[in-house]
Amino acid sequence: MKLIIGLGNPGKEYERTRHNTGFMVLDRLSEKLNIEISQSKFKGLYGKGKYKGEDVLLLKPQTYMNLSGESVSQVMDFFKINQKDIIVVYDD
Repeated sequence: MKLIIGLGNPGKEYERTRHNTGFMVLDRLSEKLNIEISQSKFKGLYGKGKYKGEDVLLLKPQTYMNLSGESVSQVMDFFKINQKDIIVVYDD
C-alpha cells in the first residue's frame, strides 16, 4: 500500500493559501485517481483506492502542520505502511 499525505492547516483562513498546497494537490490527485477523500478517522480525512493495481491511501491530516505526525503515525500503524511507501506533499 502507498500512502500519499497532503499537509495543510484546517480552517477557512488557510484555504487557497500556500500553507494548504498539500491539501490542494491531494484534491487534484483524488480527482485524477477517482479516490474520494471522505472518511474521517486518524485525526484526518482519507480515502482508499487503487492505481495500476496498487492500493493507495490519500491522507489530509486535520491537525495543524506541526502536529500532522500524530495523524500520519496512526495511519501507518493501522495499515502497516512502511516509510519507503510514503510521499508527503507540503509547501516548502
